[in-house]
Amino acid sequence: MRHPQLSPPAGEDQAWPPPLVVAAHGSTDPRAAATVTDLAHLVQARARRAGLRGLTVRAAYLGHALPSVPDALEALHGDGRSRAVVLPLLLTEAYHSDTDLPAVLRAASRRLPGLRLAYGRPLGPHPLLLRALERRLAAAGAPATADTAVVLAAAGSSRPAANAAVARTARAWRGWRRVVPAYASAASPTPAQAVGGLLRDGAPRVVVATYLLAPGVFADQVREQSLAAGAGTVSAALGAAPEVADIVIERYAQAAAQLGADQRRAARVRACAR
Repeated sequence: MRHPQLSPPAGEDQAWPPPLVVAAHGSTDPRAAATVTDLAHLVQARARRAGLRGLTVRAAYLGHALPSVPDALEALHGDGRSRAVVLPLLLTEAYHSDTDLPAVLRAASRRLPGLRLAYGRPLGPHPLLLRALERRLAAAGAPATADTAVVLAAAGSSRPAANAAVARTARAWRGWRRVVPAYASAASPTPAQAVGGLLRDGAPRVVVATYLLAPGVFADQVREQSLAAGAGTVSAALGAAPEVADIVIERYAQAAAQLGADQRRAARVRACAR
């Protein structure tokens, strides 16, 4: 997979590439933090193949688990790092990605003035997510066929735009009889409602693709309610999939390239002012 070319600011090769903080929502379920840790390790390993030798990847959380995002950034600052990229481990642009986490980063920038931060985009939408979902379904015994309908089960959001992004992802997913979106919370239909609707419409088989990054309460809820409603199988959460790791690297590269460009512009301004 090709990534944007990263070049360090002049004279600062030793500080490049800037470290990456992957910021997850956080959960009281220990499986979630274990999955994020596994994903961070996979990102670091695959980054070496993408030409990012020496990339440091740290996991942090908005709540329910440690370290917090501010603590992770403070640790980098204490290590003498002058810049970092923060990437939201979220599948859609919603409250946490466009309001909550940016506010955390603004506060950190005020508290740690020597640390320059670049903020990356959420993981979705991205074509590689569909590939990861297909692989998870195949592993659950449900390869793509024209007889099988799919429920794309996401967490759900109070932001209509986030739910609409899930619906667009469902519409873009080809190779199945039909793909419909569903939401574990905050929106409808629920996964159980979507499974029931597809069965009533005559689908010979309905499977559920868990459009969640990690196992936890929502993933368990999706599985239990979908199977009770008649789903043939429910895939595991995306987890530490290579496709997800490659998206993280792509988002990181985009943000880090901008960070380097900003640094070079600032250096030119300083040079002109002398």
